[in-house]
Amino acid sequence: MSAAMIRKIAHIGIAVKDLEEHLPFYRDVLGLKFEGYEDLPDRGLRVALFDVDGVRLELIQATSPDSTISTFIERRGEGLHHIAFGVDDAEKTLAHLTESGIRALDPVPRPGASGAKVAFLHPHDTGRVLLEICEKGRDVPQPE
Repeated sequence: MSAAMIRKIAHIGIAVKDLEEHLPFYRDVLGLKFEGYEDLPDRGLRVALFDVDGVRLELIQATSPDSTISTFIERRGEGLHHIAFGVDDAEKTLAHLTESGIRALDPVPRPGASGAKVAFLHPHDTGRVLLEICEKGRDVPQPE
């Protein structure tokens, strides 16, 4: 498997304490196309989705004190959480990466936002950046 397995930057995730506090900056000041919210109750998250010329920007807010975003913000504060690479086949890509010695935080791809299959890679193996592989799911929700 070659580097061609990575198709594009699928999205960039930014951890925030309060979506409504940050939404006006991205939507009104920067003029990004707001695509709506998505709730992920099983992961304790609410996500505000924006489109930036085909790359999604996700503002991610914890809705549970034990979510990964709560922990992230407690330790590091608000800011860049992860970069997701779009792939055609999350299972094959994850297998290739782990066979290449990259540690995965997810042993198998799991459901992500917008019906995608996702898996996160250990930041100690990726230049201290949390990377996600993301196999596209259904279309994003429309604004409420």
